[in-house]
Amino acid sequence: MEMTQSLPSARSGLRRLGWFDWLYALGLALGAAYALKLYSPFMDMYERSILVGTAITLAGLGWHWKGLRVLVIVIAAVSLASIGLYQGDLARADQAFLLKYLISSQTAIMWMCFLYAMAGVAYWAGLLGRSETIAQAGTGLTWSATAMGFIGLMVRWYESYLIGPDVGHIPISNLYEVFVLFCITTALMHLYYEGRYATRRLGAFVLLIILAAVAFILWYTFDRGAHEIQPLVPALQSWWMKIHVPANFVGYGAFSIAAMVAVAWLLADKGILTRLLPPAALMDDVMYKTIAIGFAFFTIATILGAMWAAEAWGGYWSWDPKETWALIVWLNYAAWLHMRLIKGLRGPVLAWWAIVGLFVTTFAFIGVNMFLSGLHSYGAL
Repeated sequence: MEMTQSLPSARSGLRRLGWFDWLYALGLALGAAYALKLYSPFMDMYERSILVGTAITLAGLGWHWKGLRVLVIVIAAVSLASIGLYQGDLARADQAFLLKYLISSQTAIMWMCFLYAMAGVAYWAGLLGRSETIAQAGTGLTWSATAMGFIGLMVRWYESYLIGPDVGHIPISNLYEVFVLFCITTALMHLYYEGRYATRRLGAFVLLIILAAVAFILWYTFDRGAHEIQPLVPALQSWWMKIHVPANFVGYGAFSIAAMVAVAWLLADKGILTRLLPPAALMDDVMYKTIAIGFAFFTIATILGAMWAAEAWGGYWSWDPKETWALIVWLNYAAWLHMRLIKGLRGPVLAWWAIVGLFVTTFAFIGVNMFLSGLHSYGAL
């Protein structure tokens, strides 16, 4: 009965799609087909499947969330324009005006950092000044920063191959690159929930965690020169990285949003900014849904990581410090969801738990690399 009801629902959903929805999907299909035609000889069947799956996923997400379509189109157009300006010569990054000041990988990422900082200012000014117009500017700046971050990573991917075919790799292999990924993933999820709940009043809090990542990127760039593209270490030379790392960072981003919403919830509960923040029930719902999404993706990432480990090291699980702390993170959020869904727990306990969970996750992500050694020690600062 449920299946027969879902089929008409799916058909009606397809009927509601407009010509632009189908044009968007066609563009993704043609882009994927063109990429396969050019690069298929250099890809194995898993990488081809990832490419096709990505195009299908972006089409479906774009149909569900209209704002994403514009973002994808802008990223594709500007990234291709940047690649065209290189003319196959990496030295043009310092010669062509647009590359030098706007859309080479490093300048795009620096613009991302600046725009996120401006977005944070706008969100806080809008919240404290009760100005929807200023808060709306924060939303626009966040979209722009996210676009620049994605463009930076896409162009960086191309730049790595200009250095040498043996150097080229997807730019999610070191702390510099994954912190950029964290910023744009977290911002994108925030923008989705901002639209879904029709409130910009949580943006000020979410941008705080993104700006902490931006501060790290800037320090890591100017103090350590981490923006320089390096060859992949042998352990990362696998197609598994292309799916394991993004899945992990959807989880990290979702857990971060939940923690910052929890901060807002606790402030409102103490009578601080209560009139400026959304209702407690709304914040509770955002907290729950982001942790649920994060938990799902973190679970997938952990399973993928175990499968990668079996291929690379001969065993699914070795109680390496990174693996052990990943299990601790998983158990923490599994317990959080259990207490909320099964036991019906609500209120400050879950809010504090979400905040502590972010510290646990941060240690699993960065602290293990800094203070512990193991099979995953290639991610050290």
